[in-house]
Amino acid sequence: MNAVNDPTQTDIPRFVFKDCALIAIATHKRAATLKELRDHIETLSPDSLYYHFWGNLLLPHFEEAEYINDFASWVRHSLHDAKLAEQLAVLDPTFYNNPEDLRYRLLEYIDDRLEESEYLQWSQASQRFQFIRSQIVVFESRTSVAAPQEMVGVIPLLSTNSIFYHFIDSRRRTESNIDDFRQWLGFFGGTYQPLIDQLSKIDPYFVTLTQLRQQLAATFQHYFTETVS
Repeated sequence: MNAVNDPTQTDIPRFVFKDCALIAIATHKRAATLKELRDHIETLSPDSLYYHFWGNLLLPHFEEAEYINDFASWVRHSLHDAKLAEQLAVLDPTFYNNPEDLRYRLLEYIDDRLEESEYLQWSQASQRFQFIRSQIVVFESRTSVAAPQEMVGVIPLLSTNSIFYHFIDSRRRTESNIDDFRQWLGFFGGTYQPLIDQLSKIDPYFVTLTQLRQQLAATFQHYFTETVS
């Protein structure tokens, strides 16, 4: 049966698009040394850890940020330690389904660097690290689709915040830690497994949300163009 015109899938819920905003909330926790940063990270709330890894994607930038996560940026520009900054910069939170695993890896890098460098044990940063926690606010939209092929026309028109909500934030909402698109396509059984596999290969962390939207749009477009042909 043609996946594009499958009339049997009548009990599957529509995919309802939503928008969001990530609200930054001050924690009043600060760090002036790498040791202080390390100690705060050890007890940091998951919402704060989430913000410092993902928050920059939702902030407007006139140019592409050098570092995506705030920890790497602070270590480089306030502590002036290029080695640790590069180590922290390559941490990809999408590889860690559990935030505690990400925290452990982060602390491991910092602890190793503190052991290597006596200077970093007492060096004062030129600017303190301000810990922030996040709260996501979700907005309903009037846009929804009933069939996967309708995504082709909708995704290019989505806001970048909507892309963030459905492809990134969803990973901490769904039991299987996947994006909303793959979660919904799974309702169709194995019909769209090739498309699910293609979406699973997209890493959302080292690109801008605009680039991520382009990748998603191209993936859906290519899949349904190939299916129809």
